Amino acid sequence: MIYVSRLEHFNAAHKLHNPNWSLAKNKEVFGPCANANWHGHNYDLIVTVKGKPDPDTGFVIDLKKLSTLIRTHVIDKVDHKNLNLDVAFMEDKMASTENLVIEFWKILAPRIAEISDKNAALHSLKLYETPRNYVEYFGE
Repeated sequence: MIYVSRLEHFNAAHKLHNPNWSLAKNKEVFGPCANANWHGHNYDLIVTVKGKPDPDTGFVIDLKKLSTLIRTHVIDKVDHKNLNLDVAFMEDKMASTENLVIEFWKILAPRIAEISDKNAALHSLKLYETPRNYVEYFGE
């Protein structure tokens, strides 16, 4: 099995806020991420696809097609947006990195299978919120 990864980047704003909690509890749990005026991150998304190389191309997946798919269906929807207000697939969800990566998976997994003629599958997503904080998701 070969694992191929593509790195994409986007910038987005969000805040973490549970409307069922007091302002004090939100600040206690989420700290500066509960800022009423939002805050932003420079996100890096690593999409890893697994499969066997195609005998004709040697590719697990065409990386140009993969990049276009990621940009069209994910990056264009979140880049320079407010995740809480502007992104339809995040409506009524806490705009945490964990929830964001789950939604990305739902979008990308079926489309990757389509562009690879089911030769490849989404293996994992790694989403960096900061250079030191990231989540990794395997669709489980």
